[in-house]
Amino acid sequence: MNNFEFQNPVKIIFGKGEIAKVANEIPSGHKVMVTYGGGSIKRNGVYDQVITALKGFDVVEFGGIEPNPRYETLMKAVEVVKNENVDFLLAVGGGSVIDGSKFISAAVYFEGDPWDMLSRGAKVLKAMPLGVVLTLPATGSEMNGGAVITKDATQEKYPFGSPLMMPRFSVLDPDVMRSLPERQIQNGIIDAFVHVTEQYLTYPVDSPIQDRFAEGILLTLIAEGPKFLADKNNYNTGANFMWAATMALNGLIGAGVPSDWATHMIGHELTALHEIDHARTLAIVLPGVMKHQQESKKEKILQYGERIWGITSGNDEERIDTAIRKTEAFFNQLEVATRLSDYGVPESTIEKIKDRFEKRPYKLGENSSIGAKEVAEILRLRL
Repeated sequence: MNNFEFQNPVKIIFGKGEIAKVANEIPSGHKVMVTYGGGSIKRNGVYDQVITALKGFDVVEFGGIEPNPRYETLMKAVEVVKNENVDFLLAVGGGSVIDGSKFISAAVYFEGDPWDMLSRGAKVLKAMPLGVVLTLPATGSEMNGGAVITKDATQEKYPFGSPLMMPRFSVLDPDVMRSLPERQIQNGIIDAFVHVTEQYLTYPVDSPIQDRFAEGILLTLIAEGPKFLADKNNYNTGANFMWAATMALNGLIGAGVPSDWATHMIGHELTALHEIDHARTLAIVLPGVMKHQQESKKEKILQYGERIWGITSGNDEERIDTAIRKTEAFFNQLEVATRLSDYGVPESTIEKIKDRFEKRPYKLGENSSIGAKEVAEILRLRL
């Protein structure tokens, strides 16, 4: 196992009816800005629960944060924060709202163009305190310090992060998921699944605890995800799915092990250029990364195939091919398409993405072996 440092200060408040405890977690005297997305929280009752919980606080609102939150929209929120003297953010929504709120929390104090935090890796020196009421399990953003933001003007999508952006608390009430559209649940299952594989399908470093944690999350998502899709009124199934998605990216399973993230970085380009849902880009790209990198990932893919899918017969190449097919079949079982052609992406997009990676001073993957040429080869496997 590799050396590591692990600290996660996010307080999780989990269970039915727990939104009412929000007020206990925000120090009195703060002016709170509630951030949210398209307004579904006003239709499903979550908004009313939050506003009731915030009784006694001075509250302003900022809605309209998009899926794949836009820099341009978030900068408007930054102005509201400054003009209204807001000093606490409460993100009510899924990963996009939480990510956007993290950006707001850091951008308020950033001197210069806040986009530099993403495009140039400028350090986050200060961030406003942030709380979360999670409505959609997927990204794990409720328990980590990372975020991904899109800039419309340049069709770019980049991640950034800082421990300073970790939420002070996150409320996870599985009961709020009853009204979620099927598409969002499908996306959430796949997003969480690929978060795990990015930290698991690398190379062995004798880390059985992390391996078993990761495998437990994958098996839970495979078992509980489709069941929750079939019956959104099953509280226990929803609770298991929600907690699995949070555990997939709170730093625990990545401690002391190598991680990949090539699937995510390539997928971001498909979202930026073609507006494909983030999770669906992962469903497209992951099988290609597994196939292209099967030699360097051989031991872990074989382990994954045996422990997750029960694949024990055949030679190594046959077992790897079966593991990849089983993975893609799971995404298809969720009624998610997994080929570029399914989304109308032309082959010319591959060259555009290749050109972008040629201009970047780094390579992807746990071995830093995936450059622009390899990115193009992976995408061609997915036509």
